[in-house]
Amino acid sequence: MTKAEEFQELRPLLFSIAYRILGSVSEAEDAVQETWLRYQATSTRPGSARAFLSTVVTRISIDVLRSARVRREEYVGPWLPEPLLTDPYEDPARSAEMADSLSMAALLLLERLTPLERAVFVLREVFTFGFPEIASAVGRSEAACHQLAVRARRHMDAGRVRFEADRKEREKLAERFFDAFREGDLDGLAELLAADVHMIGDSGGKAPQFKPVILGAENVLRALATFVPLVIRSGGVVEPQQVNGQPGSILRDRKGQVLSAWALDVLDGQIQTIRTVNNPDKLGHVGPVADAWEALREANQAHRPAE
Repeated sequence: MTKAEEFQELRPLLFSIAYRILGSVSEAEDAVQETWLRYQATSTRPGSARAFLSTVVTRISIDVLRSARVRREEYVGPWLPEPLLTDPYEDPARSAEMADSLSMAALLLLERLTPLERAVFVLREVFTFGFPEIASAVGRSEAACHQLAVRARRHMDAGRVRFEADRKEREKLAERFFDAFREGDLDGLAELLAADVHMIGDSGGKAPQFKPVILGAENVLRALATFVPLVIRSGGVVEPQQVNGQPGSILRDRKGQVLSAWALDVLDGQIQTIRTVNNPDKLGHVGPVADAWEALREANQAHRPAE
């Protein structure tokens, strides 16, 4: 097998590692590309391409994360991961765990860890790497990696978000939510919201945005009562999708261009959290991105009575 063939076979794994460490599709793709360039430049063939490439992509991702964290501290409003519609790496025996490790909630918890803790947690808990492999990947002793894993697991367990155990039930409830959204059925939306529901929006200051964080069913419903008619009047399309392994949707304008990505946390038959990624810089990998300001102007003009 050639180097190129080995790399292509392992590329899904490398991207999935990088994305969970970085929370960014574009940065993960760049890390994978840099990994290929380094592999291509090596004069010798490593004993294990998987071990070598996993080490390289992990180290690149750690370095990128360290600089990215400085930028995220200056980010306008709440920061959410770039939405991922499909995880290229599949492990049928652990499909539920893999999906939950991709969730917005899990990635936001990972943001609380140091870059090394995050890398160790991802390699150990998500991809079940052994400690010798992890130690090689992060450049620390096995004993140090054990300690990093324990600290990371403690932090993650303390803040872990519970999801509806039955994935089909999650999807059914999300389907009801987005059906009510499309139909402008505010009563239907209201009955699906938990009393303490959170609605969190990431616009990065580059797209129309209600309050960045809206708390409570009454306030969230009030925001939806304003937003839903705008989407309907402007000919917007609600496209159900798995977003980061959880039920969600892509909102498109009447031309089919992407306006935002929505992800729902569902528990006990109700929606606990609605996260919306509206920053156009985070949506380009989903498809052509709409001018959300123009879509808003068109919707408001459609609502304005004729003189």
